[in-house]
Amino acid sequence: MNFDDQVVLITGASRGIGRSVAQAFSKSGASVAVHYNNGKLAAQDTFETLNRGNHKMFQADISQPNEAETLVSNVISQMGTIDILVNNAGIFEQHAVPGTDYSQWQQSWQRALGVNLIGAANITFCAVEHMMQRNKGKIVNISSRGAFRGEPEAPAYGASKAGLNSFSQSMAQSLAPHNIFVYVVAPGFVQTEMVAELLSGPDGESIQTQSPLGRVATTDEVANTVLFLASAGTDYLTGCIVDVNGASYLRT
Repeated sequence: MNFDDQVVLITGASRGIGRSVAQAFSKSGASVAVHYNNGKLAAQDTFETLNRGNHKMFQADISQPNEAETLVSNVISQMGTIDILVNNAGIFEQHAVPGTDYSQWQQSWQRALGVNLIGAANITFCAVEHMMQRNKGKIVNISSRGAFRGEPEAPAYGASKAGLNSFSQSMAQSLAPHNIFVYVVAPGFVQTEMVAELLSGPDGESIQTQSPLGRVATTDEVANTVLFLASAGTDYLTGCIVDVNGASYLRT
């Protein structure tokens, strides 16, 4: 998978899956736009691990429509183009109905939808305007197993990812005539900083044994799937949702 002379915008690239995706693309020759919101130091750590190339860092709160638009504009003006977009930025917060008041409920839904769905939709719209002018592009959206099996402790997260799946498939149909292809990667639990404490706690073993492999995914396994979908020769996969969950949840 060779991405020489291609520019990749990765949202939420400061840590976890986003960091591994950025590293994988840089190893394959791409120039990487490392996006972050609040985690500047973590984004800098990601940036410093990338292979040599024309990589740049960009800050934006993509839940704000004007900042999403400015992010895409800045990447294009500073890096020349966007060949590949990876919508990875996402937030997860628990807000189960028992124990959550109405104000907290509203805030959780607004934050989750604002970043995970509306933010991704706005970034996509702005990037696609540019891609359509060039008649080419690839978009890979990071969803979740929770879109299918439910997230009882974080229903807004599950709903936002289900919405992202539907949005991705709508875009795949809409953009194919413009030579722009859209894919989804839906991981289960992944070994990231965000879940490290959970995996090392009393529920860790039961989480890992959800998969017959007896473990959760690595960020590199998710990144490899993203790179495959973004590579040449996958056009007819447009609209697909690829599960990366170690057979912990099977769809038919």
